Amino acid sequence: ELFGSVEPLLPALRQDGVAVWVLGRGPYPPGVVALQELLDAASERLEPEDVWEPRDMNETCLYIFTSGTTGLPKAARVSHLKAVMCLGFYELVGASGRDVVYLALPLYHMAGAL
Repeated sequence: ELFGSVEPLLPALRQDGVAVWVLGRGPYPPGVVALQELLDAASERLEPEDVWEPRDMNETCLYIFTSGTTGLPKAARVSHLKAVMCLGFYELVGASGRDVVYLALPLYHMAGAL
């Protein structure tokens, strides 16, 4: 339902080489990946096909979108380093894949995105 707010930005995002992933089934314009279709087709086995490393840990890893509480909503960049630091917190507190974590945060918050 929020795709309409991103759709006008697609030409600029494509020009910048940004991949747009949407959690939904579409139909979506060319160049937009419907994540739900990939999830439905995914194997139950968790096995990476390849390994990728960033050239620079300060490069953008993901964009999170603010709610616009104090201004207009906007995309905020999160670096690879900040994402690793966020995940490091889970290791620090001894969390594992068997744990259930309840977040009272929206998915566009850094903690909710990871």
